[in-house]
Amino acid sequence: MKKETIEKILTTDLRGWLSSLNNEELQLLQEIRLRTNKPLIIRIDNKEYFLHDNNLWKDDEDVYIVTEKDIKDTIEFISNYSLYAFEDELRNGYITVDGGHRVGLAGKVIVENNKVKTMKNITCINIRISHEIKGCSNRVIPYILQDNRILHTLIISPPRCGKTTLLRDIVRQLSNGFKSNKGITVGVVDERSEIGGCYRGIPQNDIGIRTDILDGCPKTEGMLMLIRSMSPQVIAVDEIGSSNDIEAIDFVINAGCKMICTVHGSSLVEVKNKPILEKLIGKNIFERFIVLESKNGIGDIKKIYDKQFKLMSIVIENQ
Repeated sequence: MKKETIEKILTTDLRGWLSSLNNEELQLLQEIRLRTNKPLIIRIDNKEYFLHDNNLWKDDEDVYIVTEKDIKDTIEFISNYSLYAFEDELRNGYITVDGGHRVGLAGKVIVENNKVKTMKNITCINIRISHEIKGCSNRVIPYILQDNRILHTLIISPPRCGKTTLLRDIVRQLSNGFKSNKGITVGVVDERSEIGGCYRGIPQNDIGIRTDILDGCPKTEGMLMLIRSMSPQVIAVDEIGSSNDIEAIDFVINAGCKMICTVHGSSLVEVKNKPILEKLIGKNIFERFIVLESKNGIGDIKKIYDKQFKLMSIVIENQ
């Protein structure tokens, strides 16, 4: 976790508490939420804290209240005093900053011809901390390989359970190579700039030496572009779910490319019952399903299923 890059975008009044965190707490820091005239809320390891005299506080009484100036100054730091230069990002509702952290914004939305034109009077900011946990895929990698062949894999996870972190590490390991497996060319379509955390086009996270990334690109178009232009052996995308995504995945697989992607869901049964995904899973394309659960930490339980939905293994981290 890149502490110094977070300090750069927080005002002096809002950054003091960072120094009180130990290394483990810094690694588990997930979100910093600013809402005008509301308490500052910090989420660490899926637990919510407030701020009292620069210390984390569990109760919401007598805690730091975010001011209009906090919001204004934070936006200026985030945009390097040139918010007008981020019109495309404002239309999408977020800006990716140095370090790969994604800053979500909410305020008055200006609509023109039924399309979002821009946003002004921003009153809410959500700083989502980019994390790299190198090696977090070590225990699942053997299950997505068979006779040195990559298997089509779907990662299923509820929000905040680490599916993007796991996908990023799988991409890194396949790209770099490991043990007896040589590195392969991986294409990443990073629609929300969360896998690579690109800042000015350069991935801030380690996604491997043989990885090509389309940053901020819609998944459907991106998958087709990569097949046509970059000859990937594996394509990785985060959070599939639309009918267009499904058609693009068909195209990728028919092109002979392997697919590794994630989807929101709490179980394999739940995902199988979603109308659009039911159609995709019914085609029997995916050869591995990895379902993340959280008991004591982010994605610390991984259930792995085969093509016939038979449970192959339960991986419990830190045990």
